[in-house]
Amino acid sequence: MSHTLNIKTAGAPLRQAKKALIMVHGRGGSAQDILNLSQHLNVKDYAVLAPQALNHTWYPYSFMAPVDQNEPWLSSALEMVEETVKAALDAGIASEDIYFFGFSQGACLTLEFLTRNAQKFGGAAAIIGGVIGDKINRENYKGDFAGTPVFLATSNPDFHVPVERVYATANILREMNAEVTEKVYANFGHSINQEEIELANSIVFK
Repeated sequence: MSHTLNIKTAGAPLRQAKKALIMVHGRGGSAQDILNLSQHLNVKDYAVLAPQALNHTWYPYSFMAPVDQNEPWLSSALEMVEETVKAALDAGIASEDIYFFGFSQGACLTLEFLTRNAQKFGGAAAIIGGVIGDKINRENYKGDFAGTPVFLATSNPDFHVPVERVYATANILREMNAEVTEKVYANFGHSINQEEIELANSIVFK
């Protein structure tokens, strides 16, 4: 089973925009749901792109499951993010002007893609997510973020994402020269709050 490239769009037309935001929805969500969130971000001049997962799920099991259990869906999902980035690059947008926003399963997928393809991006906000796998395979993560700002936020506890994995992900990002900001909310629950939006705007979407 694999995903088919299906990119929903909002904001400025891709060929006219100088910046692009790639938004990755969570399990059970949709590209349109997360595109609606872009109205609250400082991205009014950006082209906003959101790939849609087949059956609203990027991979079937927990992101903490052994990677093999989530294949071939995981590899296909990573390819969908890569193809969305390629659409922005092909439209003439430089990698340092490409931004990311992911929530929950979409945050995990975003972080896994970024750490496997580290370079100077515009920035990323990942709400409740971490790199994928029962064990962290550091050999998968290559490149240099060259100061790319990354905002990680989560609730502690969160039923899907242990806070320890968020911290471990932050450490990997820092090792790869990202400028990481973390924010942990006690007992907030599995959702996005207003402060996270404001912090994403001040740290990433300046």
